[in-house]
Amino acid sequence: MCSVCAEELHADPAPRPPVPAPRGMPECWSAAPYRGAARGLVLAYKERGRTALIRPLADVLATVLLSVPALPTGPLTLVPVPSARSAVRRRGHDPVARLAAATAARLRTLGLPASCTPALRHHRRVRDQAGLTATERAANLSNAFAVRRRRPTRPPVTAVLVDDIVTTGTTLTEAATTLRRTGIPVPLAITLTATPRLRR
Repeated sequence: MCSVCAEELHADPAPRPPVPAPRGMPECWSAAPYRGAARGLVLAYKERGRTALIRPLADVLATVLLSVPALPTGPLTLVPVPSARSAVRRRGHDPVARLAAATAARLRTLGLPASCTPALRHHRRVRDQAGLTATERAANLSNAFAVRRRRPTRPPVTAVLVDDIVTTGTTLTEAATTLRRTGIPVPLAITLTATPRLRR
């Protein structure tokens, strides 16, 4: 990542939820809108196999998390939103899971007690979300996630969801709801980018 692109992604971490946000969606912060260099870097890492971007992108996500004014106290566990199995096969890896793990490692070097727990899995097939409307996304992901057999965390650990892009908020809301059913608090989500989206 060149210095100009790095500066763009570190410049303005902010809350960027969809408007309106789905009921139950955790507070969501992202590094930048999904355009320009931010869009190009996400696509390069996620779809074009540029895995060398993982460290600078993890630095970006760490900056996003540390910018949250009311950051939950105590140990945090980063929970990646799981990719569909077909997407993992196509890409050869799970980019969000790897990014969450690298971000947790970066946060620990900065003195924050953070871990990464891939606590969620798909328990049924879902379609690729790209190109779906908000209504179609909600139907596609309804009850799509399950918590892995082993309990992922124990209170008072707080879960922070991690994803690459927030669009309608459906994915983050469904993931948070699934974790909350097990008693895990999920007050926050962090993403690299957010699609500017205004809906009536």
